[in-house]
Amino acid sequence: MTELKPARILAIETSCDETACAVLENGRALLSSVVASQMEVHARYGGVFPEVASRQHVLSIIPVVQAALAQAHLTLNDIDAIAVTQGPGLAGSLIVGMNMAKGIALALDKPIVGVNHLEGHIYSAWVYDSAVLRGSAGEGEPPAPQFPLMALLVSGGHTELNLMTDHLTYRRLGSTLDDAAGEAFDKVARLLDLPYPGGPSIQKAAEEGDASRFNFPRAWLDGTWNFSFSGVKTSVLYEVQDLKKRSHNLPVHDLAASFQKAVVDVLFRKTMDAAREFGAKEILVAGGVSANRALRQTFKAQTEFPVHIPPLSLCTDNAAMIGAAGYFRYALGHVSELEMDVLPTWPLS
Repeated sequence: MTELKPARILAIETSCDETACAVLENGRALLSSVVASQMEVHARYGGVFPEVASRQHVLSIIPVVQAALAQAHLTLNDIDAIAVTQGPGLAGSLIVGMNMAKGIALALDKPIVGVNHLEGHIYSAWVYDSAVLRGSAGEGEPPAPQFPLMALLVSGGHTELNLMTDHLTYRRLGSTLDDAAGEAFDKVARLLDLPYPGGPSIQKAAEEGDASRFNFPRAWLDGTWNFSFSGVKTSVLYEVQDLKKRSHNLPVHDLAASFQKAVVDVLFRKTMDAAREFGAKEILVAGGVSANRALRQTFKAQTEFPVHIPPLSLCTDNAAMIGAAGYFRYALGHVSELEMDVLPTWPLS
């Protein structure tokens, strides 16, 4: 494998409703991570309101970058390159982060690297907290994921399986044909009158529910590695409508638990089958839905494959993951031009 040059990366992420900045060393050691969340702002709309998101990014971006540098005890002169989310995401939000990154790169004559947000989620599995490592007794850095690697990317907008045979090398085996898993969580949460965002709300309700009470369908799509979650979402809708006709008391906890189990079963089995089929050494699970406790426990309970799942703080949108992906792109010579533009619909592969 090519020896990678050391580098400190300042990373900026503004693809949706989180204004984030982080500093990473050599693609793995996290020196700082600051995230300004807009969750409370958008909760009143039941989802992200794009114009509001971009305005909030404008207000937050400079203080967030300053805070990340201060937390790392570094200045911009100590940075080797700038990484920034180029896409996919909301165009107005992406532009704020992109302009900030370009301004820094131009002012300091530093290289800039445009990063795919989905690639960032995958590379979150390489990141470890350097402060935690310094406080541990004699432990070295945690092992990095090993190739070939089966990567399940599962989030609000994407659900896909990618085979990685090396850094920055992806073979997309399958993706969702309709709703992404996170999108299905949000929609079912609304059906159950649970608050936004739907993922944490479904998980919390499911903890007190009976997952075997409702046998919601699993779309296996045999012969492919694709996913489909519109069927289980629709099944929940019909069940809720029927229950409301027959009773004023909706068994929200049981519905949430049964729905969650249906989604987790499909994600787990298809990933395990793909890992066997393509000879993967390890499995990686990343993206916002990888924060789901049931999904994490299911993957960690099996012993056939080592599994890498980022810590909860790195599952949702953050700049640490952009810095990790940005480092490997920079170290392998994938540097962007200042003329690059945002790519709101940029696929991973």
